[in-house]
Amino acid sequence: MIALRLRLVVILFASLVLVACSHDSAATTPDPEAILQSIPAADSAKYEHIQDMRKWQNPYLIVRTDSVALLDVADNAEIHLKPDEVLPELAKLPASNWPYGRVVAAAELSGRFSETDKIAIRRNKGIIGGLLEGAHIAVRWVPSA
Repeated sequence: MIALRLRLVVILFASLVLVACSHDSAATTPDPEAILQSIPAADSAKYEHIQDMRKWQNPYLIVRTDSVALLDVADNAEIHLKPDEVLPELAKLPASNWPYGRVVAAAELSGRFSETDKIAIRRNKGIIGGLLEGAHIAVRWVPSA
């Protein structure tokens, strides 16, 4: 009987420790939306005149059939993300990547696509648009290159 009580106490203690550890790690994980809110609101006066998107300095997204690409201008590379990975990835960018404030440029992938692919692109565009709007990030939709 004492051994059974001792086991129960040990199990209870171990459970409490696990709960406390998981609570602490969740509390210290920064929320991407909160991080993005620290960036000043979009200032359209700083970017409304830009016609050549090669001069765009804020984050640039390309909506694809199967993902969303974050254009890394420094490396001339595309980082392919699932829609739910976009906000956390944007939150990792330094403040210097947001000279126009909290705004991203976004375009649909260009090319000849099947109807299924066109639907997938529209679906991803809607998802991304909703996520960005929910995070109070303005979107400047630009024509595909």
